[in-house]
This record gives sequence, C-alpha cells and structure tokens, in this order.
Amino acid sequence: MRMRKKTAFRALFTIALGVGLVGCNNSKNYKNSSRATGWDINSKDGGFQSNTDYDEQDPAPGLVFIEGGTFTMGQVQDDVMHDWNNTPTQQHVQSFYMDETEVTNRMYLEYLDWLKRVFPPSQENYRNIYYGAVPDTLVWRNRLGYNETMVNNYLRHPAYAEYPVVGVSWVQAAEFSKWRTDRVNERQLVETGYIAEETLYNSDAGSTFSTETYINAPSRVYGGNTEMTQSGKKSQKLVDNQSTDSLGNTSGGKQYVQRKDGILYPEYRLPTEAEWEYAALGLVGIRDYNNYRGRKKYPWDGRYTRSGDMRKQGDQLANFKQGSGDYGGIAGWSDDGADITAPVMSYEANDFGLYDMAGNVAEWVADVYRPIVDDEFNDFNYYRGNIYTENSINEDGSVQVVGSDDIKYDTLSTGRVVARNLPGEILQKPITEDDTYMRTNFSKSDNRDFRDGDKSSSRYYQPFQDIDNSSKRMYNSPDYDRVATGDTTQAKPKYDSKERTTLISDDVRVYKGGSWRDRAYWLDPSQRRYFPQDMATDYIGFRNAMSKVGSKSMDNIKRAKNN
Repeated sequence: MRMRKKTAFRALFTIALGVGLVGCNNSKNYKNSSRATGWDINSKDGGFQSNTDYDEQDPAPGLVFIEGGTFTMGQVQDDVMHDWNNTPTQQHVQSFYMDETEVTNRMYLEYLDWLKRVFPPSQENYRNIYYGAVPDTLVWRNRLGYNETMVNNYLRHPAYAEYPVVGVSWVQAAEFSKWRTDRVNERQLVETGYIAEETLYNSDAGSTFSTETYINAPSRVYGGNTEMTQSGKKSQKLVDNQSTDSLGNTSGGKQYVQRKDGILYPEYRLPTEAEWEYAALGLVGIRDYNNYRGRKKYPWDGRYTRSGDMRKQGDQLANFKQGSGDYGGIAGWSDDGADITAPVMSYEANDFGLYDMAGNVAEWVADVYRPIVDDEFNDFNYYRGNIYTENSINEDGSVQVVGSDDIKYDTLSTGRVVARNLPGEILQKPITEDDTYMRTNFSKSDNRDFRDGDKSSSRYYQPFQDIDNSSKRMYNSPDYDRVATGDTTQAKPKYDSKERTTLISDDVRVYKGGSWRDRAYWLDPSQRRYFPQDMATDYIGFRNAMSKVGSKSMDNIKRAKNN
C-alpha cells in the first residue's frame, strides 16, 4: 500500500514538474502588451506607442559591419624606431560599422556640389562655407619636383574619381561626416514616406535639413519653411501620413519620426583610434591565440608584403614606398600598381571586408594625440577627445536653430576660414558646472586633456600655488590667435618660437596606417602618428564609421528570433 502511494506521489510530482517547466519555457508573449503593466501597446485607442517590429540596424550606405571584441592594441613586436608611443594594452571595442573604402574624390565632390548649390560662394555671407570645405590641392607641390598635374587634376578630373581624397584636414573630414549624416537620414525619411522626394533637390540656404533639428524640433526643420514650389505648384516638404475621419479622429500613422521609431541612423563620424586599429587587424577570420595576443602584423595573413598565392605570387598586397626612389617597382614586374595613390578596392579586402587598411593613404581618426593610451582609466571604447555640449534653449523653452544670418566662422591657425555651424542646425553650447553637479563620471565640457596635460597632472603642479605664480602646461605647444566670431579675416599665428618645446596639443589628431609615401614599417595597424587637425597633406585621407545600436553580433539576433 505504501509503495502504491509513493508511486502515485512520484507520478503527480513528475507531472507537476513538467507543467512547471513548460510554463517556464512558454512565458507570455509581450510583443504587443506591456511587460510592466500588461496594457496594450500600439492600441488604436491611444496609449504608449512603440516599434515592436524592429529587427536590427541595417548598414547605412557605404558601411560594412564590424563585430566588436577584445584585442591587443599597440605594438607587441620590437619597436625599432623607439617611438614608445604604442605600448600594448588590452582593449575592448563595441560593434560598429565602417566604410569599406576610403572616402573618394567623387564622394567628396558630391559634398562640395551640395554646398555650392545651397550656399552659393558668389554671396559674401556664404563664401567661406564653400571655400572652407575645398581640399588644399597645393599639398601636391614639391620645391624640387614637378607635380602640377596632380595640383590641377587630382581632385576634379574623372580619371581620379575613385581615388581617395587627400588635402583634407581633420576639421574638414569631421564636417563632411556631419553633412553625410543629414543627407542619409533625409533620404531615409523620403523612402519611408515622411518627407516629399522633391525636397531632396529643393533646398536653399535658409531651409536645409538637420537630423538633430528634426528630432528635437521637427516644426523648425527646413528653417520652419515646410512649403516648396515644384513645377509651379506649392506642396508640403513634410508629408502628413495621418488620415482624419469625419469625427476628427486620426489614424494610419503620424507626421514626425522619433528615435524610438528606429528609422533614423546614428551619426556618421570619424572612427576612434581603437576602432580603426581593431578593424584594420581583421581578427575575425583567425581564431588563433598568437593573433589574439597581438602577433598579427598586417591586415592580411602572413608576415610579408608580397602575395604567396600561386596566381599572384610576388605581387605587392598594398600601395606603399618600397625603397628610396621606388614608389611602384619596375614597370611590368611585381608592381604595386600605383606611383601615387591607387583607386579604392585595388587590393584585396581584409577579413572584415575593408579595403586599403594598409597603404594607399593614411587616415585620420577621431582621437587627440597623446604618447600614452590610458588603459588604467578606461579599456572599453577608448577615445580621447570628448567635448560635451548641449542644445541652446530660448526663453520659451524651444531650441535655438541657426539662421542664415547667424553663421559663425572659425579662423584656423593656417589662416583658412571655416564655418562653425550651418543654417538649420541647433546651436550648441558647452555644458556648465550646473550640468555636472554631483556627477562622478565627468565634471567639465572639454575633456581632451583629462589625466594628461592638464594642470593637476603636470610636474609643475602644486596643490595651493604654482612655483612661479604662473600657470604652465605639460605640453608647451604653440598658441594661435583664433577668430571665433563672424569675422572672416586671415589669422596669423602668434607664438614665441624660442619657448616652444613640442607640437603636441589638444588640437593635434592621430592618423593611422601607411600611405603611398611610407615604407612598409608604417603598414602595421599598431603604428600611430600625429598631425595638426587644421592642416592637410597629400598622403592623409579618411573614412567614416557609425556606432551600432542593439546586439553585439548578428548571431545573437538570429538566436533571439529563433527563440
């Protein structure tokens, strides 16, 4: 009798356990209802609206996916140049997207053409918008060389259309990135039916599109002018895709897109140094311990610059200077295919699908240069150069949008005048102590010299008073007079050259990768050099990156959908 009771009890326990497990594995589907309150989401009667059908961020135009991970940043092998500025550190980079090629002349000319149409340089108040963005073609000149062909043709001749753009300063590259963000997102809104397609070709100086303005003050986008004239007829730039019935009830969508809709892309930007080096190494294709620890020398497999493939044996894998007076090898024999730059995609891509991450042109990255990467403070998405700002707010609580008469210009140390902001953008201002009160993660707007170069980290620092009652800097770089108003006069650098001891400052940026002018030593992705952010050369170009929102890897997305 006892045995029967035990058997029955076990059977009931097993059934109950099975029911419990089934209940755990088949939890309620909260796709269309709130996990917090149980209320319906996206109901016709109102309530919280959310995009429950969002899959994942698609690659924006020109970009390929780079799955993040950990890697050894810096040079593990012998430092024969004794630079000591790329000491190995272990870093983790979040997933992101990156241009598969360098920005080409054709891509940059599209930018210049847009500026010229929208802000005609024939008008005095717009003249420096266009000319401030034009690359410096005189970088090709050499006092003992004849390069006038490149001076006159490299940027604009169709023969060089697919060559990487050069003569672009870091400042110009950053401005191109902002322009590209707005044009891509404007196109997104056209394709999803929120903006009329004719708007793309109907912009003028007072009514340009800005992504941040659209998000924060959609009624102020296009300068508040939402009407346009097309073929003699007036129509709306912003499309109202709502329908209203006889009772005044609306349905069928909404007029404006917000971040939560998942339609707008994050910003195009310059990659950080850590992102660029990680992407160049392309470790995704090799699960080898030595490569994980930093033993991979080039973006391709192997330790040599020539191909070992039987069909291409001996051919160079990148465009670089092979020796003194040798920029392309002997004609017709093991040549790298170029004497100056080469068309993008001339060489095989690395395992991430990125072209020319070694050779052709070196590339600007976002970081301010310092000899040491401070991994003791941060080893996740490392970046030096943060300047935190906030939107300027009017007295009525609305954001301040830059008008046609509110353009501010900066005069760089080179004397070039560049626009600080364009009409249609939201005016930015530095954050203040009120914004950082009681914060532990940051305390000021400009963090470029954090823990390195600021007064408190210099050897002259005294807790109460400087040694000679004056403020000294760790990096005694030249100071320039910069005009930060509407003045567009040429600036002349003013500094005492006798007291200058270094070129390192908060206005000097890192550039990575070898170029057509460099020896093979510089093809190693761990190498790092620096150059003033407002100057340009004939061997530095750039490519854009974009942060990825959501899952780290595409495999995680597939697993989540299957479950």
